[in-house]
Amino acid sequence: MDKPWRILVVDDEPDVEPLVRMRLRREVRKGKYTFVFAANGVEALEMLNNDQDIDMVLSDINMPHMDGLTLIEQIPSVNPNIRSVIVSAYGDIKNIRKAMNRGAFDFITKPIDFDDLRITIERTTRQLELWREALETRDKLTSLNNELGLANDMQQSILPREFPRGKTFDMYGIMEPARDVGGDFFDVVKLQDGRFGISVADVSDKGVPAALFMMSSRALLKGAAISSQSPGKVLREVNKLLVADNQTGMFVTMLYCLFDTESGNVVFSTGGHNPPIVVTKDGDSQFLECFHGVALGMFDDMEYRNTSYRLQPGDSLILYTDGITEAMDAQGDLYEDERLLENAGKSATRSAREMCKEIVASVHSFTRNHPQSDDITCLVIRYGP
Repeated sequence: MDKPWRILVVDDEPDVEPLVRMRLRREVRKGKYTFVFAANGVEALEMLNNDQDIDMVLSDINMPHMDGLTLIEQIPSVNPNIRSVIVSAYGDIKNIRKAMNRGAFDFITKPIDFDDLRITIERTTRQLELWREALETRDKLTSLNNELGLANDMQQSILPREFPRGKTFDMYGIMEPARDVGGDFFDVVKLQDGRFGISVADVSDKGVPAALFMMSSRALLKGAAISSQSPGKVLREVNKLLVADNQTGMFVTMLYCLFDTESGNVVFSTGGHNPPIVVTKDGDSQFLECFHGVALGMFDDMEYRNTSYRLQPGDSLILYTDGITEAMDAQGDLYEDERLLENAGKSATRSAREMCKEIVASVHSFTRNHPQSDDITCLVIRYGP
């Protein structure tokens, strides 16, 4: 961007404007962002109609005259290329879900964590920049490779780049797209009481349609994640929403888990996805037995069951996609499950970052850099000091 990102903040609380200006003053001074403010949806719409340079709307939900949900529905008619982020309290789960389903790109909760706000703004503007590049180049796409390259760029733009860590845990994730596939994703959502919602998923098909279906699946998952403490219910809700508006016939395999950073307890549910792996501090590794639900987006009203497991200090939990186990060398041999268990065990004493990188490196070593046939995704949660 040659000029600052212009962000419209919509909130009826009078202390929001000075607080935003103070906490983000460094970014403003560096010419990274400029902020304008409105007290409700009516004022915001008027500003959007008069100011064509606004890139992003950061809006509260509960406001007089016009609330945030109504505003989000109105924004595409003014400018479909504006991205919106919703701000609300944890208790307003129903409206946050509605906002995500109506097109909000992301959300943050009150009281505002400004570190989280910075990350959310950066992620939103990255995706917006790539979207604009896509619009500029869509008429220039002359080959399938260009289209798929764009899909992978869009996919990478929404993946977490910074990972939470604390006294009792750390985590790290990698997604390496194949040259002709764009469908994997993972996400980490901070919840209440020291818990995190963590997901890994793999969309069927290839190219831009798969990337768009992935983005839709991620938004629905994030909206459902904050409304339930049951991963099975989260997957059921996402499945219903995908089936209701799935004109493409695509589907997505998904694993969603709740991780308690204090107790080490993990509750997870899968929809057609690979089972997670536990690696102990002694190097023993095993797949966790679980109920394998049906992939999401195929059949309505499916049940997804929960599985619980308590990590012990020094244990690591590995989430991954079949791009690892089904990685193929030049002779057509597969990496397979046993090799993954063996290499995961060799990294038992490593940090989450080191373990994740070593597992992915072992895949490339096995294939001897034979061209990937699928995305490679790995996310590691390590529990214990």
